[in-house]
Amino acid sequence: MSCHPYDAMSAQRLLPVLRDAGADEAVRRTTGLLAAGCRVVELTTSTPRWAEAVARTAPLTDAHGRAALIGVGTVTTAAQAGAALDAGAAFLISPYPAREVRAVADRRGAVFVEGGFTPGEIASAVRSAGAAKVFPAHVGGPQFIRSLKAVLPEGLFIPTGGIRPAEIREWLDAGAAAVGIGSGLPDDPAELAAVFAALARPCCTGCAAVGRRG
Repeated sequence: MSCHPYDAMSAQRLLPVLRDAGADEAVRRTTGLLAAGCRVVELTTSTPRWAEAVARTAPLTDAHGRAALIGVGTVTTAAQAGAALDAGAAFLISPYPAREVRAVADRRGAVFVEGGFTPGEIASAVRSAGAAKVFPAHVGGPQFIRSLKAVLPEGLFIPTGGIRPAEIREWLDAGAAAVGIGSGLPDDPAELAAVFAALARPCCTGCAAVGRRG
């Protein structure tokens, strides 16, 4: 892996969250996202045979030749965390505080973005791993992210839930590092690529080198 998932998320700034009818559909959609210039994708445990989808997509590369970073969201148990990491997940995400998932991540040296909504839950996640998923984000709105950044300026926040693609920049301007989007992205490959290209920022030097070689 050429860079930390946090760096890649912060550079991509849009984190697609896939909840599909099965592994084949998840693989198809993930492959399309990678071809459009997306590198970091969150699959979820709500998808049947999700671990299979992770195993099939984790070895892939994006349009620039960089290794895909396939994470697993809605991870709430130790068993799910272990299965995700065994399948090749680059990171784990929970929708709310999940101590047993954090314990597995700590034991295996894995990246875990813990979810929370209250300032206390979010502060705990940031103190633990430097990042927090803010969920459900639409309840607090972008101003909630601004307030959190005022007291947790070092935190990497990923608001998710009820956010439309047209609203992404508003959340980024409020201080979000990346915005989780579960629906509403265009199906047309060219339009999808344009969305990622418009938001993307440079990642780490390792990624830049891979991009130049590609």
